[in-house]
Amino acid sequence: MTILIEDLTFDAIIGILDSERITPQQVIIDCIIGYEYEQNSFINYAEVTSHIQESVQKNQFFLIEEALQSLGLSLKKQFSSLHTLSLTLRKPDILSNCTVGVQENFIF
Repeated sequence: MTILIEDLTFDAIIGILDSERITPQQVIIDCIIGYEYEQNSFINYAEVTSHIQESVQKNQFFLIEEALQSLGLSLKKQFSSLHTLSLTLRKPDILSNCTVGVQENFIF
């Protein structure tokens, strides 16, 4: 089974520039979770989205690469039945002519 979470959007402190450490900026996260579905045993996508948002906002990462690595480990710990995970974190407002981001794929 695959869970798709697309365009999870919120503001967070993330980045290495002085202005990024002071003013929250918009981030957009996509998440694809592969897991073995069994009757009455599922991953609650609302809990996944809350976990992602709370983690990124709480930790105030310097690098989006660090944010993705941390999220991968914490999601696996919180939702042990997942066996694959793809995370994409984008910062749409950092450059005026494009959206930048990083993607990480995990196999557990």
